[in-house]
Amino acid sequence: MSGRSRVSCVLFRISLAPLSLWAFAAPVAMASVRNSPVTEVHLGESVAALNGPWKFRVGDSPIDPSTGKPLWSEPGFDDSGWESVDLAAPSGSYDPIAGTSGYVPGWTARGHKGYWGYAWYRIRVRVDSRPGVKRALAGPSDVDDIYQAFEDGVHIGSFGDFSGPTPALYTTRPKMFSLPDDSASVSDHVLSFRVYMAPYTLHELDDVGGFHNPPLLGEYSTVAAHNQVRWDELYRSYASDLIEALTFTLLGFVALSLVLFDRTDPVYLWIGALLLITALSTWIMVISNWTEWVSYVIVVPIQISVISPLMGIGWVMVWRVWYRLRRPPWVPWLILALLPLSIVSNSIGQNLFFVPVQPSIENTFNIISLVLRLAIAALLVLTVAQGIVEQGFEGWIALPAVLLIGIAEFGNELTYLRIAVVWFPFGLQLNVFHLASLLLVATLSLLLLRRLLKSIHRQRQMALDVKQAQEVQQVILPEAHTSVPGFEIESEYRPAREVGGDFYQVIPNPADGSLLIVAGDVAGKGLKAGMLVALLVGAIRTIAKFKADPAIILDTLNERLIGRGDAFATCLALRINVDGSVTLANAGHLAPYINGEALSLEGSLPLGMVEIPEFSILRFELRPEDRLTLLSDGVAEAMDTKGNLLGFDRVQELLRTTTSAAEIANAAQAFGQEDDISVISVTRSSVLAATAQGFDMPRNP
Repeated sequence: MSGRSRVSCVLFRISLAPLSLWAFAAPVAMASVRNSPVTEVHLGESVAALNGPWKFRVGDSPIDPSTGKPLWSEPGFDDSGWESVDLAAPSGSYDPIAGTSGYVPGWTARGHKGYWGYAWYRIRVRVDSRPGVKRALAGPSDVDDIYQAFEDGVHIGSFGDFSGPTPALYTTRPKMFSLPDDSASVSDHVLSFRVYMAPYTLHELDDVGGFHNPPLLGEYSTVAAHNQVRWDELYRSYASDLIEALTFTLLGFVALSLVLFDRTDPVYLWIGALLLITALSTWIMVISNWTEWVSYVIVVPIQISVISPLMGIGWVMVWRVWYRLRRPPWVPWLILALLPLSIVSNSIGQNLFFVPVQPSIENTFNIISLVLRLAIAALLVLTVAQGIVEQGFEGWIALPAVLLIGIAEFGNELTYLRIAVVWFPFGLQLNVFHLASLLLVATLSLLLLRRLLKSIHRQRQMALDVKQAQEVQQVILPEAHTSVPGFEIESEYRPAREVGGDFYQVIPNPADGSLLIVAGDVAGKGLKAGMLVALLVGAIRTIAKFKADPAIILDTLNERLIGRGDAFATCLALRINVDGSVTLANAGHLAPYINGEALSLEGSLPLGMVEIPEFSILRFELRPEDRLTLLSDGVAEAMDTKGNLLGFDRVQELLRTTTSAAEIANAAQAFGQEDDISVISVTRSSVLAATAQGFDMPRNP
């Protein structure tokens, strides 16, 4: 098979000592066929290139009704009227695609321009060898596209699959066939090849079609040695494709993994997906070049019709997302329209699905395909140019790789014009697409590293911001142990993250000896919740200077949250007077506990949900030595590794057996913390209670 995937190996004239090889063309008359030339081959432990003269004819052979075999493979068939073809390569000739020497132009350069389909090659050979020498035939290593081989009308082997209605094509590779034993020292044979070329091969070069180098005939072990050399060349020639496939696969997964570091940037998804598509394309080429697992009937449409336009359009979107371009807004819609147009024009223009079309239609769609590719290339360059204008350095870094990618997209056209786009340093195939890929890998690696360093710097800055927010939160929360005349207060706060959403304030009033406690839980976690906590705590400290009524405090906090999107918070405010009377207002928070027993509260909505809220109001008395405990829902919602919640029953049991806020917080955290944990314990002192009975203390306003 021709094209970037076609392998044309160098034919080495190897002789293994001792050697005896003479191969020449001589016109020798044969009894069966008038004026038919014969190639004489003398075989020792050697191999001969069958340069010719070959007899050639386009078209396919009729079937002999008596033998059921192709008539043109029969040794007695008169081919004297066929064209003569010499496969001896001119000095210095080479394959313009594969880069190997010994290249012979195909039938399109020999008077059959534009022809695709079947053709036949025939040659008559006289073999002079030692009796009992085992013979073998190696097919041409550079052929468009597949063939069947015959000796004296007997099918000896094939390259490609001719069993279906349409032949299955594969990338050309070395192939050898064992020939029947010949007891005679001198014998005459007719070798014939039935060759098939697909229509889309016509678009690769202007001299495609049939043999581009000669088959080899010789002693079995020597032909096998030549065949192994050809395979070694094949592996070495396309090793760069394997390296490229592995590299792009690795880079694709690395790019996708960067999403874990920065989920806000979609460019990593675009780059990862496109690199994996490129890797898939290269893996297909590697498998196609080295095996017969995938038919070229599948490979070519996938590569040319789908992957090629998808990659061109994909790079436009990658750089557009990379540079965060929003204008012009119609570019994504244009790209979306160009993709199906490119697929259709490529398919019809190159006859990729064996659809017989008129040459005029074919040429029209080829022009359309060329125009579409030029449009995509122009969009790619313009996108990077826009990136240069807006971002400068990163745009200039990407420009060389983008220009080379644009050139690589027209590799077939450049090859058709005999402009070298393939090189073979040290036997490795290197083409403009490989160079573009290498430069692209280097460019992306540099840009991704630069972007990752910026992202790390931003994350460090954010971590510093979070740490500072954590420090601020620690400052605005009360001390863990606070002594207020008449009360013993203990509090514990365990945020689930660096910055939590729970908040509480304990504010004594020296004027009347009362104590104001406000506790709440902001919806969500992290820095956003921490900012809301700072807002609410500031509002609590401000309003408490003027009004100590719990309902007024909650109403003020509700006003702060209304209109802030999803800013919601449960909150409980209570005022304990010096005589032990308590007024409590609740907005969706957990009910407090007295001596381990939960108070009964009506349900209510959290703050920030409605403009005119209705709070649950409760009045009760806190007797001397009574312990009032306020908990956030993070205590009851603690969950173990099996998914079991700590639950309110365990919380109530814990409160009955534990008097320390720290012990309650430790128990919930050890069970399995899922949310912020805050515990406030207030115990009324009996000393101040006795004092309050002897003096007339001020009451609530």
